[in-house]
Amino acid sequence: MKKLVALMTGLVALVLSMSLNVDAVQAVTTAKPPPDIEIRIDISDQTMTVDVDGWAYGRWRVSTARKGYHTPAGSWRPFMLKEMHYSRKYDNSPMPYSIFFLGGYAIHATNDTRLLGRPASHGCVRLHPRHAAKLYALVKKHGLRATRITIVN
Repeated sequence: MKKLVALMTGLVALVLSMSLNVDAVQAVTTAKPPPDIEIRIDISDQTMTVDVDGWAYGRWRVSTARKGYHTPAGSWRPFMLKEMHYSRKYDNSPMPYSIFFLGGYAIHATNDTRLLGRPASHGCVRLHPRHAAKLYALVKKHGLRATRITIVN
């Protein structure tokens, strides 16, 4: 992806150099691509690690699906952010700082922080409100396309 961005930047610079001044070309060639945000949830140890451009950003306890429910394993780009969402499926339950990645599955804050570190949800990935706000702001700042969510067993 980074090579493609570099190639496209070079092509834009070439086109601009043919029609604009040198200052415009320098502005395009020095622009940095957004960082890659890697969010990894490990169901077996109920943790989330977040890396930005390969650098550790955070490691937090989470709660995934309790017995009788399912948190999907796989890898996705998130498709929607909602600062405050209410579940239509589970009694209008609050889901602050939601990062949706597959249908109704999301990473979001919980007020039931005493259960973090063990399975407790209906399938979503629950985080401490402070960590959820921090992650939400990071994804919002850098974009959904720069973010990858991976869930492993």
